[in-house]
Amino acid sequence: MNKVIIMKSVSKVYATGKNTYRALNGVNLEIDTGEFVAIVGPSGAGKSTIMNIIGCLDTLSEGEYYLDGTSIGNMNDNQLADIRNRKIGFIFQNYNLINKLNILENVELPLIYMGVSPKEARERAIEALKKLGLEGHLKHKPTELSGGQMQRVAIARAIVTKPEIILADEPTGALDTKTGEEVLNILKQLNKEGNTIILITHDMNIAKNAKRIVTVRDGEIVSDSKFEKYEEVGVCEA
Repeated sequence: MNKVIIMKSVSKVYATGKNTYRALNGVNLEIDTGEFVAIVGPSGAGKSTIMNIIGCLDTLSEGEYYLDGTSIGNMNDNQLADIRNRKIGFIFQNYNLINKLNILENVELPLIYMGVSPKEARERAIEALKKLGLEGHLKHKPTELSGGQMQRVAIARAIVTKPEIILADEPTGALDTKTGEEVLNILKQLNKEGNTIILITHDMNIAKNAKRIVTVRDGEIVSDSKFEKYEEVGVCEA
């Protein structure tokens, strides 16, 4: 199995004035292509820092990080942006949609940034939105949609570039129980279709929907468990 993520002794240190804060401390993590992994831990544990490094949103202070065999450590901002656009789709708790654009334009946006022609970008965006059951809402603005619909738009935007990896940061955090279950089932389906899914959550009930749970505490991985199949979908409201 191809290792799409390899982190070796990764540490992240933030400087705050004269003080320093070690958010990660010697993290070793490998993720195979096609895995569904939940990274779980309390607030401040370091899971978001791991996500930001995996997603090329932040750089590491010490150690090595390889994404699909490519060393990321010494890349500049433009190179990191290119990697993000080509390899990774992001799903955020608060959707991060642009309210002045309709949902079709929101989903087209990453393709436009990649230099895809307007015609192809529109066709691919429509295809992604149809896959998420949103073909009847193409001209709607995000503010005209429910939370569940907005998260499905965010998922369509994440998959429209056909990334290998989908990073989902607390994707059910702003949703009710039923809608959260729907989003988790969409992630499972995407995983079955071949996407590597990395789910960031503080909630073990959400994490149990993955086939592997990595627990982070105080900047270190304290447990790493694999399962043969998905647990039953369950969402515990905060």
